[in-house]
Amino acid sequence: MTGYWCEQAWLGTGPVAGVRVVVERGRIAEVTVADAAPGDQRLPGLVLPGFANAHSHAFHRALRGRTHDRGGTFWTWRQRMYAVAARLDPDGYLALARAAYAEMALAGITCVGEFSYLHHPPGGGRYADPNAMTEALVQAAADAGVRLTLLDTCYLAGGLDGGGHLPLDDVQRRFADGDAAAWAERVALLPCRDGLVVGTAVHSVRAVPADQLPAVAAAASGRPLHVHLSEQPAENDACRAFYGRTPTRLLADAGVLGPRTTAVHATHLTDVDVALLGGTGTAVCACPSTEADLADGIGPFPQLRDAGAPLCLGSDQHATIDLLAEARLLEAHERLGSGERGRFRPAELVGVLTVAGHGALGWPDAGRLAPGQRADLVAVRLDTPRTAGCAPGQLVMAATAADVHTVLVDGRVVVSGGEHVLGDVGRLLAAAITPLWEGT
Repeated sequence: MTGYWCEQAWLGTGPVAGVRVVVERGRIAEVTVADAAPGDQRLPGLVLPGFANAHSHAFHRALRGRTHDRGGTFWTWRQRMYAVAARLDPDGYLALARAAYAEMALAGITCVGEFSYLHHPPGGGRYADPNAMTEALVQAAADAGVRLTLLDTCYLAGGLDGGGHLPLDDVQRRFADGDAAAWAERVALLPCRDGLVVGTAVHSVRAVPADQLPAVAAAASGRPLHVHLSEQPAENDACRAFYGRTPTRLLADAGVLGPRTTAVHATHLTDVDVALLGGTGTAVCACPSTEADLADGIGPFPQLRDAGAPLCLGSDQHATIDLLAEARLLEAHERLGSGERGRFRPAELVGVLTVAGHGALGWPDAGRLAPGQRADLVAVRLDTPRTAGCAPGQLVMAATAADVHTVLVDGRVVVSGGEHVLGDVGRLLAAAITPLWEGT
């Protein structure tokens, strides 16, 4: 057993001073308000439960600082994203994902949901191991010391317009398995192991025709099931034109929505869509930095919350990997859109960062500092230029990833003194990213 004495710890709905947390075999064994015991490790600042990054595309980390010089829209940005996707193989994917996940750990993220659709070699075909790209992600998360929910993504069509689904283009062929049955057969080959939940995903109603959706929902079979939903108005327009329904209604009719499902973005919804998501208990993952970077818009997140849809957060394309900043943007965007402050109070944002995200990723035993929970501890300093003078209960509105100094995942120290166990994460990122842009 190892004891940690926390200057402040987030218990329930707020901070408590002088808390002793005892960890045994990767779990929290005791939580008491008490003085430090001999041999306890002291954690200054505020100790929070581990953060859950509910939506990640690890390879998008290579796009940071590379796509801002030509303007355009989500659709023109996507072409540059596809250019990076076309250049990755399992070794390059491992190096990039390992470094991206290590950056997440530095930011207090203890679990990541990887929305994975780089399945096959460029141009199509199969690797000798049909899950070679997936195995690279699993190894990357293990190396970086974070838990992984692998959201293996069904991707079958090249898009959707008023005339129907479009054929796959050259880059998209590596995303596709042919049909939902073949996708499910490949996913079934993935073994269970510690630190991994194998989940599922529908890329979008653009990429999975309606007649294939029930098969994906059936294959999910109690696992987490995620889906990009209504990120762009063009998706809604195409879905209405061809199917005569909104994407949300299409998913509901196919049996995709429900308490194990998470809709990512959910930016452009009707009032009926909001009621459908809330009424089915479908979670919604907001990705505010990405939605701002790609000019997507501001989703109706308070309305979704009020309708019954649990909210969580993701860094998505990793314009920044800082879930504290994502939480703050969730509130900031609401202030800009509504003219009101406090649409999401600090305590609620902590819940969105922690327990809600872990629930969406299939880890119900994580996200709280309580006996029996996984020993995920994130210590954030209260004495930096950003946080000095803050009330601990409002730290989420001031701190950044740079203020995280210690991170435990399942009781293992992954970050200490602001340093990751892998060493210089910036160097790892540069080594993985630079070759992907050579000659472009």
